[in-house]
Amino acid sequence: MADTLIGLDIGGTKFAVIEGTRKGKILARTPYPTETERGFQRTFGRLCDAVTDALAAARSGGRAVQALSVSIGGPLDIERGIIYSPPNLPGWDAIPLKDLLYERFHLPVYVEHDGNAGALAEWRFGAGIGTRNLIFLTMGTGLGGGIILNGRLYRGATDLAGEVGHMRIAPDGPMAYGKRGSWEGCCAGPAFAAWAREMFPARWGQDVTTPEITELALAGDGDALAVVERVADYLGQGLAILADILNPEVIVIGSMAVRLGETLLAPARRAMAREALPGTYAACRVVPSALGEGIGDVASLCAAIEGLAGGNLARSS
Repeated sequence: MADTLIGLDIGGTKFAVIEGTRKGKILARTPYPTETERGFQRTFGRLCDAVTDALAAARSGGRAVQALSVSIGGPLDIERGIIYSPPNLPGWDAIPLKDLLYERFHLPVYVEHDGNAGALAEWRFGAGIGTRNLIFLTMGTGLGGGIILNGRLYRGATDLAGEVGHMRIAPDGPMAYGKRGSWEGCCAGPAFAAWAREMFPARWGQDVTTPEITELALAGDGDALAVVERVADYLGQGLAILADILNPEVIVIGSMAVRLGETLLAPARRAMAREALPGTYAACRVVPSALGEGIGDVASLCAAIEGLAGGNLARSS
C-alpha cells in the first residue's frame, strides 16, 4: 500500500481536507465552509466527518495514511498543538487540537502555523528549492510569514517568529493589530481597498473591494495602479528591513503577489532597493509563490512532512 498524509488547511472562511504524499503531490482535496459563527464544536465535528471520509477514500484506493497534518493561523503552541484564539477563528480558545484529533483518529498529529507551513512548502517544493535562507509572506487577508534559516524552520522562543505584519512601517495608515501604520495595515489584502477609499474618495466609497482594485489595476486603470504603487512602496520598505536583518536568498510572497505579479512586485523591488543595503538587496530574489493558489494544499501537508523528517515532535501515543 502507498503511504499518504491527510492535510487540514483551516481558515476562518473555509477549511480543506487534502490527501497527498510526502513529496507534496496532491491526490485529493475537498473544501468546506468553516462556519465559525456556529462555534468550535460544530466546526470540529464537521472537520472530523471530513477526515473520516478522506481516510475511507484512501483505504478504498489502497493507500495507508501515515499521519494527520494541520496548517492553521496563530497564535498557537506548535509542539503541543494548542490553538489560542486566532482572530479569524472566534471561540477557538485554548483548543488542544492535536490531542483531540489523536483521540479521534489514533494517528500521529502534527500542527504548524500557516505562515511556517507556507515557508516549508515553498522551500521544499517551490521557489525556495536549493536555498538555505528563505522568508515566506502570506499577504492575503493578513500579512504573516515563515522563516527558514540555515536550512531549518525558525519559530522563535514562543512560536511567534514571523509575525512581521505587526511591525510599524508608517506613522499612519489603515488599521491592523489595533494600530495604524502596521505593515499588515498598509500591505495586506484589505489595504488595497482601504487605500483606494483614502486616495480617491470621489471615486470609491465603503463598498469598494480589493478584488475590484486588483482587476482594474491589471486592466491598466491609472487610479488603481496608483493604489498598487502605494501598497508596493510600503511592501518594499518592509522587505528591506527583513533583508537587512536576515539576509535571505529569496523572499517568496503569496496571494496578492501571485494575483498581481510584476504590477506589484516591480515597484516593491524599487522601494526595497532604495531602502536596503546594496549587498542584502543584491543577494535576495523577491518572487511570487511558485506554488501559486495551490500553496495552501501543499502547506497543509508540511507539518507532517517536516515532523516525519525529524524537525518536529508528533503526538504518537
